[in-house]
Amino acid sequence: MILTWLGHSAYLLQTAGTSVLIDPFLTGNPHAPVAAGEIQADFIVVTHGHGDHIGDTVEIAKRTEAVVISNHEISVWLQKQGVSRTHDMHLGGSHRFEFGTLKLTIAHHGSILPDGSCGGSPAGLLFRTRSGVLYHAGDTALFSDMRLIGEEGLTAAILPIGDNYTMGPDDSIRAVKLLQPKVVIPCHYSTFPIIEQDVDQWQERIRNETQADPLVMQPGVAVELPV
Repeated sequence: MILTWLGHSAYLLQTAGTSVLIDPFLTGNPHAPVAAGEIQADFIVVTHGHGDHIGDTVEIAKRTEAVVISNHEISVWLQKQGVSRTHDMHLGGSHRFEFGTLKLTIAHHGSILPDGSCGGSPAGLLFRTRSGVLYHAGDTALFSDMRLIGEEGLTAAILPIGDNYTMGPDDSIRAVKLLQPKVVIPCHYSTFPIIEQDVDQWQERIRNETQADPLVMQPGVAVELPV
């Protein structure tokens, strides 16, 4: 698994010869290393409907003809925007794709779409590939069933730490103890002033308070997992 952070909660996952774009919020993202018109993808996965996650999905999907994977409500909305290739799923469901198996997990958050339409239930993402297991929590609060997700044997977990809209640093530490990943990657922080966080301090706490290795990624820099 080769992972590239695109700022905020957006990632490019490359595995099994496919490129999977997660929550492609690029336009308006101050940390995005690439423009929406430049990126390529075979699949796009959307965790929920908020503008800083669904982002440039419509434009990228139309240009690249990527298959967009999301919940049913978002899939219907995307089809109305002219996106022709969608695959709808729902919480607890899994499906085998070219890149591996994807399961949608619980996330405690909202999911209204940019035009005010209902975006269904927000989700986390559990990727099982030939190279390992990756959990992208999406936007979420801490919840105790993260312990069950941890039983999947996580190679890496991507967790929001920005606070205010999602769990913050303190709850992310508790989440790591439940999930027990080998590597933990922070996201959804310092994009805007209200979610500004000291990621160096967070990284030190992960080292001192958990068994996981922290990985603070730099936008646009690809990292092979496990590290």
